[in-house]
Formats: sequence, C-alpha cells, structure tokens
Amino acid sequence: MSHTAALYIVPTPIGNLADITHRALTVLEAVDLIACEDTRHTGKLLSHFGIGTATLSVHDHNERQRAQTIIQRLGQGQSIALVSDAGTPLISDPGYHLVTQVREAGFVVVPLPGPCAATTALCAAGLPSDRFSFEGFLPAKSKARIDTLTALKEEPRTLIFYESPRRVMDTLAELIEVMGPERQVVLARELTKSFETIHGAPSAELRTWLAEDDNRTRGEMVLMIAPYKAPQDALPAEALRTTELLCQELPLKKASALAAQIHGVKKNALYKAGLERGW
Repeated sequence: MSHTAALYIVPTPIGNLADITHRALTVLEAVDLIACEDTRHTGKLLSHFGIGTATLSVHDHNERQRAQTIIQRLGQGQSIALVSDAGTPLISDPGYHLVTQVREAGFVVVPLPGPCAATTALCAAGLPSDRFSFEGFLPAKSKARIDTLTALKEEPRTLIFYESPRRVMDTLAELIEVMGPERQVVLARELTKSFETIHGAPSAELRTWLAEDDNRTRGEMVLMIAPYKAPQDALPAEALRTTELLCQELPLKKASALAAQIHGVKKNALYKAGLERGW
C-alpha cells in the first residue's frame, strides 16, 4: 500500500475488539505511519493484533502542526492511517483540521466504514432514525448546556449526544427543566462491552432510575432524546413568521387573514397569536 500516497480514515472498536474490520487491519498493517490520538492507547490495540507500524500522536492540541508533517510524508509517497482512541475519527474526535489540510494539499483521503457509538446506539434505541441530529458533547458549564438544550427544544429530529458519567445527572436535570419530565430519553452505556446497557424512559423516570444504582452512571454514554412533537392545535412556525412579516406593512387583522390563506390555517388563530405577541 506504500506506493499509494493517501490518508486512510480508519475506525477502531468502541469496546469489543472483535468489531474491527478485516480491511482496517489490512490498512493498519500496510501503511507507513499511523496517526493516533494517543500512541499508548493505540499501541495496545496494535499489539493485540500483532501490528508493528510506527505511530505518531495527533490530538486536539497539536493537530494543525502535525498536519504539515503528514502532508510532507504524503508528498514523499507514503501512506498514512488516522485513528482515534475509539470509533470513527472526526466524530467528536480530532481529525477535521488534518483532513481539511490534506485535501487542500491535493492528496486523497480514503474513508473506511466501521464502529461509531452514535449510530450503534441509535439503531437499538427505538427512537425515530430516519432523521437525526448528532450534537456531540454538550457544553461543560450548566448555563451553556441549558442554552443549547433550549435551542434544541423543538427540534423535530432525534437528538444524539455523548455524555460523561460525572455530568449525566446534571444534564438530565436540565433536560427535565427545559424539555419537560415526559420527553422520552434513551441512555446507552458501555456499548459492545460486558456491561452494555440500553434503557429508555421519560426523562424524569430515567434520572430516578440512574440514581438508584451508581453502576448505572459509569462508562461511556450516548444520550438520545425523542423528537419534539408539536401539539395538534399548534400553529405552523411558517404561518406565524409570515404573519409577523406582513404586520410590518399591514394591520394585524389583514396580515393574519392573508397569512391564513397562504398557509391554510385559521385566521382567528393567527390573529389571536399576533395579539399575544404584540404584533
């Protein structure tokens, strides 16, 4: 493989080593260099499979600088693999800046399919999976978390977050505050490992369930939130927006009548909503 100068994006297991693909092992063994988040962590994986390829650390703090080293090696005709500590690189892991710079330098980036905690959790959650939004980790500070959750309160797609054991109880408390105690939430922890757990419940019940046993808040976590469902009598956001815009040029009564015709809703409901909002 060394004759093909390319950067290979190689997913690694999120827990169960048997989940590594044959292609991933072939690439890791054949490339000239493996760029990894933590050389010691990846070293254990490589040792397990008897792979002796040289490694280079590429993490959040040195990624931009390391990119130049990697581009130079690609320019010399070398092939390089990028791995993270677990799962698919770049998905809430380093690699974005490296891939961008490698592509801009004109080299090929070859993605391999493989493990990803977000999609692994979603397919077993029992939540809508035709549309979903992966949000990575929520902010570390409470106010920022609340602001983020508030902005996502009416998101019509399933929401997927990564969460840490030390913050999950606080996050659920804030989720209850922002989205209500009845919003369905599914927690997946220790995926593919011995103590894999996938548990879904209304947010308040889930938090109580976690509090009953400290073991339930240990390990790597994926938190999934059911999509927002608008009340049946709720007015479409587009109709409200149209009414608001028309009110800049017309009286509310006329604006609501026109918006009702455009969007096929009741003009009285729009008129009432406009009065409540001070249009």
